[in-house]
Amino acid sequence: MSGTQSTAGDVDVDLRHLFASLIRNWPRLALVAIAATGLAFVLTSMTPPKYRAETRLLIETRESVFTRPGGGGDEGPILDGEGVASQVEVIGSSNILKQVATKLDLASRPEFQIATEMSTLSRLLVIAGLKSDPGELSAEDRVLKTLSENLTVYRVENSRVIVIQFSSRDPKLAADVPNAVADVYMEFQRNSKLESNTEATDWLKPEIADLSTQVKEAEARVASFRAQSDLLMGQNNSVLSTQQLSELSSELSRVRANRSAAEATAQRVREALKGGGSLDAMPEVLSSGLIQRLRERQIQLRNDIADLSTTLLPNHPRIKALNSQLADLNAQIRTQAEKVVNGLVNEASNADMRERQLIADLNTLKAESARASEQEVELRALEREAAAQRAQLESYLTRYREASSRQDRNYLPVDARIFSRANVPSDPYFPRIVPIVGAAFVGSLLFMAIVTLLQELFSGRAMRPAAGANVAPVPQVAMPALRAASLSDAANARVRNEAEAPLAQSVPVSGTGVHAGVSIEAAAEKLIAGGAARAIFVSPEGDDAAATAVLVAREVADTGLRVLLIDLTASGAASRPMLDGGRYPGVTNLLAAEAQFTDVIRADHYSDCYVLPVGTVDPARAMRAADRLPIILQSLTSAYDLLVVECGPANADEIRRLVGEGTEVLVSFLEHDDHVTDAADGLRSGGYEDLILVTPAGRDLPTTPQPTRSAA
Repeated sequence: MSGTQSTAGDVDVDLRHLFASLIRNWPRLALVAIAATGLAFVLTSMTPPKYRAETRLLIETRESVFTRPGGGGDEGPILDGEGVASQVEVIGSSNILKQVATKLDLASRPEFQIATEMSTLSRLLVIAGLKSDPGELSAEDRVLKTLSENLTVYRVENSRVIVIQFSSRDPKLAADVPNAVADVYMEFQRNSKLESNTEATDWLKPEIADLSTQVKEAEARVASFRAQSDLLMGQNNSVLSTQQLSELSSELSRVRANRSAAEATAQRVREALKGGGSLDAMPEVLSSGLIQRLRERQIQLRNDIADLSTTLLPNHPRIKALNSQLADLNAQIRTQAEKVVNGLVNEASNADMRERQLIADLNTLKAESARASEQEVELRALEREAAAQRAQLESYLTRYREASSRQDRNYLPVDARIFSRANVPSDPYFPRIVPIVGAAFVGSLLFMAIVTLLQELFSGRAMRPAAGANVAPVPQVAMPALRAASLSDAANARVRNEAEAPLAQSVPVSGTGVHAGVSIEAAAEKLIAGGAARAIFVSPEGDDAAATAVLVAREVADTGLRVLLIDLTASGAASRPMLDGGRYPGVTNLLAAEAQFTDVIRADHYSDCYVLPVGTVDPARAMRAADRLPIILQSLTSAYDLLVVECGPANADEIRRLVGEGTEVLVSFLEHDDHVTDAADGLRSGGYEDLILVTPAGRDLPTTPQPTRSAA
């Protein structure tokens, strides 16, 4: 395999050349754009116009504070996003659409009968089972299908507004249908509430009757248990025994306090009498009426004694008489004080007896109160049950009266409101001729521009060597002169897939040793085994030996690989036998940017090989763009397993631009002579040390057409 490396992959896109292709192909672009625009105009003009109108609903609570159940001031629950979405599905349900179809008599309108008319394409789809047959549907189903296809119901995002849209060929029908759908929906909601209200009253009526009986029985059980248990009620809704126990406890506390106070007072007065102390500080003694009169007499006598003592001596009979009376009064006061003490003692004794009696009564009431408390627990349970049943009965009665009044007055407000009704549209929404035609023109023009750019890009004409790539300058290459093919009659037969054994021969060359020529089969096997991507054939003998490249290419193609033979000879000696001598566009056309790959690559008439002819453009003009040849080869390498390039009698410098990664250089010859040896030595000295000599000895060669005047 050759060790020479190529920079053919260092390519770039020539934007100027790429976009210049739009200018070169502007007639085709304009023609397609005008044709597409005209077709769009014809189709839109033939399409019947369609009108669209919409009705808008607002989902909200319609109850007022005066009619809200229970008279509450708070509004009822408002539907959330999922609830509004559910109402959208209800509006588009078949039940509502059936009522709308009946109300507007849609079955009699031609627009809802076209489902029975099928186009040829539709009939073919029905026969193939890819589409249902509209004729199998009933008239009602066809109407509902057409109605649902033209009806659109959706919720405005982040709101409780529902939009009902309908499109029709009749502008009046386009407005009537959404209005009818909204009216039927409102009536449906009202009937749903009426039905719910009726079911509620029908259920509440027997429940109220049963609850009334249960309440009476529960209250009767409460009264009977109270009478049997002697649980008489006192003040503060408490049992009489419990109330008496509380009062008796209070009385006992009061008696105990009085007893203690009487005993303390008696003890204090007794101690004062024994100690001879004054009784003036004893309020209990002074409170006696007799003692108060004696104290007044005592004070009078003391005043008299004091007055007489100023004129009389202490031993005077008058003074003595007054002192004697004063002593008697003091004795009477002390006697009365002792009586007061005895009264206090008696009072304390009576209080003590009263206390003992109250304690006995209190113990009796405690036992009675404990029994009453146990029975009161059961009584409270019976009362709670009776109260709960009565509260439930009153609640049912309130609901029943509200439901009955709404039903009697037919007041059932729907939780929705139509705030925008559909009006008859004046302008159709489809088709919009100007936007559609304009879009068709711009779209077709853009599409054709993209197609043109891609064709130019994939053809390789828009490629150029990348900046900084190591590309050798292109010398003017002289095209080899035409040589007439002088082969024997046996070489005129085309033979494919010969299975001859490889033929090896050794030819001595002066000064260079021995050159080995391999057979066609051996050369093909070497290319396949080495994984070669390109095989460069040099034919020093001219067109006569060019058939070697054809045989090798066919041999490799027979193994199943994708092989392309590229003919770079001046006369087309390699490609013309494969195409029965025809002249076709080829390499020169690619170099002159007059053709694309799809225009120049053809199939071999006698094998699975492909061929790229030399072309029909003047070789001198084509070789001015020889810099593009490595780019073309690089593009073809990515598409084919092997490129077989027949170069004719070329030297090392002339084939250098053709060498890339995975390239094998082969020298083909018919008869080994000094001319072949010199050519091989020149290639070796030019850097191609591993070249292979191939000879078609023993093989029938493809016929090379005779050159004509036009070929020359």
